[in-house]
Amino acid sequence: MTEGGRHAPVLLSECIEGLGAAAGGRFLDLTFGRGGHTRALLASAPNVRVVAVDRDPEAVSAGQALAAQQGERFRMVEGNFGELAALGAELGGPFQGVLADIGVSSPQIDSPERGFSFRQAGPLDMRMDRTSESLETWLRRQDETTLADVIYHYGEERRSRRIARAILEALAEGRLHTTLDLREAVMSIGGWGHPRIDPATRTFQALRIAINDELGALERMLAAVRALLAPGGRLAVITFHSLEDRLVKWTFRDDALWQPLTRRPVIANEAERAENPRARSAKLRVATRTANPDAGTTGDASLNQIEDKGEEI
Repeated sequence: MTEGGRHAPVLLSECIEGLGAAAGGRFLDLTFGRGGHTRALLASAPNVRVVAVDRDPEAVSAGQALAAQQGERFRMVEGNFGELAALGAELGGPFQGVLADIGVSSPQIDSPERGFSFRQAGPLDMRMDRTSESLETWLRRQDETTLADVIYHYGEERRSRRIARAILEALAEGRLHTTLDLREAVMSIGGWGHPRIDPATRTFQALRIAINDELGALERMLAAVRALLAPGGRLAVITFHSLEDRLVKWTFRDDALWQPLTRRPVIANEAERAENPRARSAKLRVATRTANPDAGTTGDASLNQIEDKGEEI
């Protein structure tokens, strides 16, 4: 969703509180987008400094404009958070907090020319950085089994094999040129009944994840980000589907260098979900980088208050 031409960031106050930004310090926003979370961080305290990263050239342009306004308080870096280990020297550190808002942004979805949405006709693209392989090029290299596996595992779509066959048949017959054509191929297998979400949603999600290596990037980020956090520094991650959330949950639970501060994922309240539909599937988890891997779990009163709005998974 956008507000005044800008992306409306989800769980904004919960992120700022979870990161402890009011105390000041240096923060890293790994998914700048249109800068909603970064602006909130900068506004949280006069001594906050922020470095932001994004792979999307349109987001980088927006970040550079903000940097011109903020001076030394903010710096924009073009890059993929999945390559965080390589970006480390450029980003500096240590940071008191790191934020990652995972997934596709509203401006990307709302731009038909980016090819993320089936609501309007757009090219078979889906690239977040526009330099890698487009969806159309990728599809032409796939066999039915591989494509079905992607749709099944990344979209959790049980009809994956029939959908894969329909997509490749449409491609071979010259009927697959736009995102609307892709949706039509999915719909063509029939038998959808009256589902709560559009039948193409899971397939589009799966293809987008595959094209942009989203889960691989998230795994690499979770492994590398510890080196950029000061002991006691916090990592806040917002996810939008169960595959992402499981990765974050398991990392915070199983790695001794993380102390989870949210026993349950934080979700948007009713007012935010009504105002911003994208917030309905958002889940926030926060953890502290421990100084001692064997340190025990301690409570955090403010975060415990936040997480009571969450749900068990």
